[in-house]
Amino acid sequence: MKARGNAGGWRDAAAGWLFLAPFLATYCLFLVYPFAKGIWISLFDWDLLAVSLNPDAKRFVGFDNYVRMLWGSDMVWGVATRPLLQGVGLIVAFAALLAVGLRRMGARTGATLAVLGFLVFAAGGWTPGEAGRWFDRRFWPVVGNTVTFVLLTVPAITAVALVLAAALNRETRAMSVLRTVFFLSQVLSVTVVTLIWQIMFSPQQGMIANIAASLGMTPVAWLTEPGYATAAIVIATLWWSLGIAMILFLAGLQDISKEIYEAATLDGSGPFATFYQITLPNLRRTVTLVVVLQIILHFQVFGQVHLMTNGGPNDQTQVLVRHIYQTAFRDSALGRASAMAVFLFLIMAVFSAMQFFLNRETDR
Repeated sequence: MKARGNAGGWRDAAAGWLFLAPFLATYCLFLVYPFAKGIWISLFDWDLLAVSLNPDAKRFVGFDNYVRMLWGSDMVWGVATRPLLQGVGLIVAFAALLAVGLRRMGARTGATLAVLGFLVFAAGGWTPGEAGRWFDRRFWPVVGNTVTFVLLTVPAITAVALVLAAALNRETRAMSVLRTVFFLSQVLSVTVVTLIWQIMFSPQQGMIANIAASLGMTPVAWLTEPGYATAAIVIATLWWSLGIAMILFLAGLQDISKEIYEAATLDGSGPFATFYQITLPNLRRTVTLVVVLQIILHFQVFGQVHLMTNGGPNDQTQVLVRHIYQTAFRDSALGRASAMAVFLFLIMAVFSAMQFFLNRETDR
């Protein structure tokens, strides 16, 4: 009986793997393999045009693409490159060790200060050589633009979607129609969305310009003015991305027991107190999910920027994915572009892990 049971278990396991095989093969072929290939390419000086003509034109450079992107090129180290900074680091390190030896400071605190002091001394000694320079001068401003876009977009989408979901969480025909209306923008392609908002923001015939003119105000060229271009992309993205967040919040709201609200009503709780004390605590997991998904999604922003502003004016709306695209296909520097893509993946992996740990804390 035991042998027959084991045989049955093996057959079930084999059948399970057989059903999973098509998915696993597709997943590995279209996700795992390209990801591994991207990491491999990032370790090469890989000119896209040269390698397409001669596969041996690539040159292995190890982590040089990452060092150039995050740190600098042709970096050299000296004992007295920055005497003041390095001297302060050494003084702090030796003073901490002396204080520990004289028992004037705890061993853990002293060791921490000593390590920090030596790190300051070591970091202060690095500087670019004669033919070198610090990190990629365009990369970090582009990262800053992307982070700014995410900081402006994610809280706005989360707040507006939550308010809309709370307002539409009623079982009436009118509410069903309004849910459909607010979700419709989600099904549009980025090309259609950007075309709509390019017309809206047009300083000649756009609706916003016409409203401003009727009020005696000068119309603003939203997509070419330095102070308005980022705001224009944020507004278009908010309108486009609102639907899925609203649906997630509606699902979370409908999962809350109605008996809790009935008890709050009997206790005389007002709508704002009920929302703050009952709705928000029960939506903690949903809020975390929406925020993390929106962060991961909007760190990959490309279409709106590419079609509405082309990264302008003066690179103020240039974002990381578009910079990767231009580095790979305009500059043919596929190795550097792959290193940037790995950097972007690590950012998204951090936020994915954050969602996992936050949900675990919520479950406790």
